[in-house]
Amino acid sequence: MPRSRLALLLSGTILATAAPAFAEDAVDSAQLEELVVTGERGFGADAVQAGGFRNARVVDTPLTVNVIPRDVLIAQAAEGLYDALRNTGGVTRSQLSGGTYDNIAIRGILVENRGNYRLNGSLPVINLVEQPLENKERVEVLKGAAALYYGFVPPSGIINMTTKRAGLEPLTEFTLRGDEHGTLIGALDLGRRVLDDRVGVRLNLAGGEVATGIDKVDGERGLVALALDFELDERVSVDFDFEHIRKDVAEPAAIAFLPAVNDRITLPRIPDNTLNLADSWQRYDAYATNLLSRVDVKLSPRWALKLEGGRAETGRDRAFSQFESYNLTTGEGTLRIFETRGQRYENLNVRAELTGLVDTGPIEHEVTFGWTRNERKQNGVGSFVSTPSQNLFQPRPVPRAPITAALARNPSQITDIGAYVSDRVTFGPVELLAGVRWSDYESASNLLAAKPTVYTVTEASPAVAVLYKPARNISLYATYLEGLEEGGIAPANATNANEVLPPATSKQWELGAKAEFAVGVVASAAYFEITRPSAFRNSAGRFVLDGETEYRGVEFMASGELTESLSLVASALWLDAELANAADTRVIGKRPENTPEWSGSAFAEWRTPWIEGLALNAGVFYVGDRAVNALNQAFIDGYATATFGARLTREISGRETRFQVNVENAFDEAYWNTAGNGLIGVGPPRTIKFSISAAL
Repeated sequence: MPRSRLALLLSGTILATAAPAFAEDAVDSAQLEELVVTGERGFGADAVQAGGFRNARVVDTPLTVNVIPRDVLIAQAAEGLYDALRNTGGVTRSQLSGGTYDNIAIRGILVENRGNYRLNGSLPVINLVEQPLENKERVEVLKGAAALYYGFVPPSGIINMTTKRAGLEPLTEFTLRGDEHGTLIGALDLGRRVLDDRVGVRLNLAGGEVATGIDKVDGERGLVALALDFELDERVSVDFDFEHIRKDVAEPAAIAFLPAVNDRITLPRIPDNTLNLADSWQRYDAYATNLLSRVDVKLSPRWALKLEGGRAETGRDRAFSQFESYNLTTGEGTLRIFETRGQRYENLNVRAELTGLVDTGPIEHEVTFGWTRNERKQNGVGSFVSTPSQNLFQPRPVPRAPITAALARNPSQITDIGAYVSDRVTFGPVELLAGVRWSDYESASNLLAAKPTVYTVTEASPAVAVLYKPARNISLYATYLEGLEEGGIAPANATNANEVLPPATSKQWELGAKAEFAVGVVASAAYFEITRPSAFRNSAGRFVLDGETEYRGVEFMASGELTESLSLVASALWLDAELANAADTRVIGKRPENTPEWSGSAFAEWRTPWIEGLALNAGVFYVGDRAVNALNQAFIDGYATATFGARLTREISGRETRFQVNVENAFDEAYWNTAGNGLIGVGPPRTIKFSISAAL
């Protein structure tokens, strides 16, 4: 492995390093070089694009990394983030059953919706509207603590979405996709390089009707996305991304579990997976606008500068409802509706990073110096609550009560400023990587009160890793990380709704092995331990930071092109998690809510020899049983869903055309697919999807 390739630094979730996108004509082993992602095809992914991992080989990153490339997204007809991330062990839905946006947990830890979702490894987008995949080249999960590069985020991991960019060949493709329930979406993908190929333009447009097969759930969604890249000269390049996302859809009701009797909660029987306890007027109307720019400057053959800045804004009006206080036999109960208007969220993010090579005698160091500032603003809005009656098994139309009172406002703001430094030193087959981040963090909530609630933290977060490479395509590693995270924001159904909890510190150990058997065919196995403060809704209905949770697990992943005709992506996770050191001694030793012990997936595609251009695929996705609360007073059963698909690619009038059919939840299983914050949700019904894509 050439010493000059800074992209192979550990950065991202461990050490903050980035690969400059330049090459030097002169042959000099002690200079920065471009490391271009090559050899990636099919289900294979031999490089990472998140944060400072940009262009680093998967096998060289001492942390669990799952990459879902474009070909997997196409084969599975993926529409939202969960469709992509279900290929990753330990990923589950949390609190919500889907339909509006994907609320996700990894390894039983909630993925924070304002900090853990990143665009092109940088901008923290706000995951409160469905993230479109039409303009995404890949989706990645960097699991574990991420304080050094990303600041205050939970150790669930970073979900990174990489946008498409213009290739060398012109591209014009139109796709029409839909399903049996009434979804019909049209999408245009246009790519060009102009001005002697020095400027790249990639435009993605999508829009149409959406439906889920659940009663009274339909709506509209749209996307406008533009990605530009400029080569100003041999030393300076600029990237720019713009996204505007819109989704207006009816939101199905969640189900609250009943109070415990003799320390046990009796769950209702699973209702029909097409029933909706809410009504069509209960809408989830949301938008997001994301802007991101990046400048790379090659200062010399040994030094490069990266400057990034971006803004993410999301707004929503919502009529969320939960069904509660019901009779298990008759199904009669109460639908509690929380109507909110004018919720707004804004993230502002800037980063400056200097990378270079420094000699100290015979030892050469690859060093990085960085500085970041992230502001997260939230215009929290209270809810108008109404409580009409409803029936769990035979839903009735729900009357709409007029909002008769002003909705309380609770604005809050978080400022996270960080400076970091990292170094990588190589001794033959051994690499030692070390870094530290100094954080200055302030969280202020209840800003309209006479005395706002303010938390401040100034802390250093170390990260250390040792990587042993007996061969170029094999690595053994040990990593220690400390993470900083926000305590979380109380959900709408908590008695302290919108309250921002104080920040906390987590710690992680990981031992792992990775091997790349061919270009893009990667397998990995890892053992990890994470200790972090725990936040949950307690028996009094308050969302609190109470005690500590320990997570220990073994994770496996494999993906790539096994043969010329067979592709595979597979994952598995065994997780032993328990609450410890809690103020409420009843929860000590219990499993955290919504945390499965076992989870995994396997998806394969076979290009048949009988009919040219025909590919058949099948997959299974498994999530084990999960506790509904921290006291483990009930568990929702585990489930497995199956998918099947077929794709035929033909050249028609000299233009490539693709016909595709996919069946989700093929056996129409009725199952609980989510838990958390006192709620449980039902998985969607069987869905038959179709699409036609044609190059124009």
